[in-house]
Amino acid sequence: MGIFLRWLGAFMLLALTFNPTEWNFVRWAQGHYTDELPLTMLLGLLLAVGYAFCLHATLRSIGAFGMVTIAAIFGCTIWVLVDWGVLTLANKDVNLWLGILVLSLILGIGLSWSIVQRRLTGQVDVDDLDE
Repeated sequence: MGIFLRWLGAFMLLALTFNPTEWNFVRWAQGHYTDELPLTMLLGLLLAVGYAFCLHATLRSIGAFGMVTIAAIFGCTIWVLVDWGVLTLANKDVNLWLGILVLSLILGIGLSWSIVQRRLTGQVDVDDLDE
């Protein structure tokens, strides 16, 4: 359940920032930053803190090479699905949601990597020990 919640948090962070609907920070900020500049700055900073946390944890757990490798795996999976005719890339809204999904899966894997590694190998990271 913890792994799912970490992925869901990453998905919500990305989707709240930008998505193809009208309900996202970027579109809201474009229309309201002159009227609501302090609120726009506060929400932007909160999103930035969320990204800093997720990216730091992901880079620390799987590193840049791991992020690129996972992105390549998902990219090739999408390529295979398009090649087999299961998925079409004609709809730009679907493409955007697919991109949000892939990025959230990369962040979710990075946020959960220590848990997965501990369950698979039984080894505990040094950061996991209580002092």
